[in-house]
Amino acid sequence: MTAPQTLDRAGIAQRIPHSGSMCLLERLESWNADAIHCSTGTHAHADNPLRTENGLLAPNAIEYAAQAMALHGGLLAAEGSTPSAGFLASARNVKLAVARLDDVPGALQVRASRLSGDDRQVLYAFTVAADDGRMLAEGRAVVVLNTPLATESTPSP
Repeated sequence: MTAPQTLDRAGIAQRIPHSGSMCLLERLESWNADAIHCSTGTHAHADNPLRTENGLLAPNAIEYAAQAMALHGGLLAAEGSTPSAGFLASARNVKLAVARLDDVPGALQVRASRLSGDDRQVLYAFTVAADDGRMLAEGRAVVVLNTPLATESTPSP
């Protein structure tokens, strides 16, 4: 693996299709071919683009996990190649332990583990936890790759 083992927010934003305040992850903590661990404090930002008048609701943990999955795919791509275009096709067995994320102190710990996949789809298990280890959200997600819908929804460089 020649890709970096850690990244800051700017490095992450260069490797996922989200930019500006929609890039929710602030740090790549570690990764390997099977898993990724990121952290962030953006859940507490008043200008978080996913925040509503009721706060940052817990289902948004899925978006945090999806961005970690996108980063993982980008890091796995061959050096110099364009990562596969993808979209989140489904989230299953999602368990939410809190109603909101914006009142969780400290950083969110976002982890995703690749369970299976090929060049058309990937299955991940994900968790979003508080700094103290308390589980906030967990589930599984399918990312579909290299389809016309994924290609059309990915912004051009």
